[in-house]
Amino acid sequence: MSGFAGKRILVVDDEPFIAMMLEDILGDLGCAVIGPALDLGEAEALARGAAIDAAILDVNLGNRTSHSIADLLRERQIPFVVASGSAEAATVPGASGTLNKPFWPAAVEAALSELIA
Repeated sequence: MSGFAGKRILVVDDEPFIAMMLEDILGDLGCAVIGPALDLGEAEALARGAAIDAAILDVNLGNRTSHSIADLLRERQIPFVVASGSAEAATVPGASGTLNKPFWPAAVEAALSELIA
């Protein structure tokens, strides 16, 4: 078991297949996945009140962005990385880094190491 056992990670991605893949990777690392949230409303509700240690946010959620979720996480001092297949990830203030798509288990583990130090 990794050093991430039991860590609660919020996953936000509007693509169900990608969210499931990330959920599997996190599960293999021993994390407890919060969500995955597939839309902005669900993600905002979880970011407001769920017990979360860290988060992985997709930049684009349909025709909206995850900036409001990032704001909520910053207010709660919950670290997060932004997942994206483009340079848009750099536009989310407060992100502790980026996680490039497609996801590779080693990259997800490295991103979590940065978040949960």
